[in-house]
Amino acid sequence: MTRALFGGSFDPVHNGHLNLVKRIREAVGPDEIIVVPAGISPFKQGAEYRPASGKDRLEMCGLAFEDMPYVTVSGWEISHSGVSYTIDTVRHFQREYPEDQLMLLIGGDMLMSFDRWRNWSEILSMCTLCAVSREKNSYPALEKKAEELGQYGAVMLLQAEPLEISSTEIREKFSEYSCYVPENVVKYISDNGLYKQRGR
Repeated sequence: MTRALFGGSFDPVHNGHLNLVKRIREAVGPDEIIVVPAGISPFKQGAEYRPASGKDRLEMCGLAFEDMPYVTVSGWEISHSGVSYTIDTVRHFQREYPEDQLMLLIGGDMLMSFDRWRNWSEILSMCTLCAVSREKNSYPALEKKAEELGQYGAVMLLQAEPLEISSTEIREKFSEYSCYVPENVVKYISDNGLYKQRGR
């Protein structure tokens, strides 16, 4: 059985995330895609970044992916205190599913700096890295990087439709960009008063 890990802040989860999961399912065909909202990301710390709570992000992901039976939303990172490092998450799921093949889904931009991640070579020894690029002009550089990293483990490249919106823009101008968010998630955000005056 193949299980693909898809981590991120999901603050909030939006249609771009859903479309990416569908693209991965169609192109690579994992039996299960495990969505893992981050606890505290090592890449998103500081006074200017104020995330929705782990509970809220977990609830929003559950709502967003509820119609995709091949998706499981995991609260493993959120349930652990401290910074969420990918190596710890991969180790956890390898222990959880020792007989299964693991994949790790990342953005193309992350591939370029992957060899600066904590224990990156160990990550490659435990799972197949699947990097998704939304920018066609960056593909040659990504192919070169994938070839370099391929000495340490399996690396795949996949192209996806470009995304014209980011979670940051949605947080900061939610009333304007809520159309990029699933309706049931929009209702949750409204009911719980999230993203009001954020970044102001």
